[in-house]
Amino acid sequence: MQQRIAPSTNHESIPISNSLVVLKDVTRTLPLGTEQIHILRGVSFVIPRRAWIAIMGPSGSGKSTLLGILAGLDTPDSGQVSIDGVDITHMNETNLARFRNEKIGMVFQSFNLIPTLTALENVEVPLFASRSSLHSASRARRMLELVGLGDRLHHRPNQLSGGQQQRVAIARALVNEPGLLVADEPTGNLDSATGETILNLFDKLRTELGLTIIIATHDAAVAQRVDGILQLVDGRLVE
Repeated sequence: MQQRIAPSTNHESIPISNSLVVLKDVTRTLPLGTEQIHILRGVSFVIPRRAWIAIMGPSGSGKSTLLGILAGLDTPDSGQVSIDGVDITHMNETNLARFRNEKIGMVFQSFNLIPTLTALENVEVPLFASRSSLHSASRARRMLELVGLGDRLHHRPNQLSGGQQQRVAIARALVNEPGLLVADEPTGNLDSATGETILNLFDKLRTELGLTIIIATHDAAVAQRVDGILQLVDGRLVE
């Protein structure tokens, strides 16, 4: 059994050399009419390499906003975000897009596959946005084989089940070999048996690829599988 590695809200408790994600006093507000709504209120934590962490909390607690900041899709109003030793807090969009494509894989509840492309072509897409387009078909094929879809290379999304589409999305997220996989409700659109298959796949990929995985979820089954849980309530971490 793999050792469970929990996150910490203490910046100093995990050596920086062993930390993949470091957040310090992150805040985020969003406008609502003439008011500013506080979404995140001073969130700090450290996540070590190869950990599998769930972000949980009620609707409106700030999970999706926090996940967007971790994925480099959103910018905090204040605080600091470091991924793999790189401070991305104020990185310009060009550099951030390159960093995100090469270092962070993203998986969404709705799969977000391109319907006119085959599974193989969908997985190749991130390679063309990076410097890794050489031999892209072979790399994409290898990743699809890793997620168990070696016999579905030329199927389009409407020819695949929900679980198969999510596995294509996972293969696409990992084709550039990032160290961090960020997933937003990855089992939310799947039945319980298929969701369990996806969680088993995450466990396998973490071991084989040395991934750090962060999942935002309402799924209680996820809580039984992860190393630790970051519980958000009203934009703050709670015990």
